[in-house]
Amino acid sequence: MATMTAAQRREQARREYDAFIKGCPTNQLLDRLSDKWVSLVVSALASGPMRYSDLGRKIAGVSPKMLTQTLRALERDGILTRQVTPSVPVRVDYELTPLGHSLALLLMAVKDWAETHIEQVHEARERYDAANEEQAA
Repeated sequence: MATMTAAQRREQARREYDAFIKGCPTNQLLDRLSDKWVSLVVSALASGPMRYSDLGRKIAGVSPKMLTQTLRALERDGILTRQVTPSVPVRVDYELTPLGHSLALLLMAVKDWAETHIEQVHEARERYDAANEEQAA
């Protein structure tokens, strides 16, 4: 059995898509998908197509610039499609692709987990903060 150099191992790992390697495309994709606006946009679109303005209203706190950047990135990645309907004013709808729907299932599960367990997280934070205050004193 031939031994591999470090460079050969890195190259093989890249070919095998190992998200733990910094240069791996899956690492970059996970970075994008872990963005909170991506999670919220995909979750919002899981129920069906939405207009830009409706998305902006549904997702509290997202700036128009950040919403636009997020939508463009998701369109580029094949997660959603953008449909422009010529009218006055122009109507722009966004809809998940089949790839986007497969992602939405995962993100909705994470969203449901967060909503179910937020109280436990708050309690854990309070215990942690109290313990660290005692240690600092």
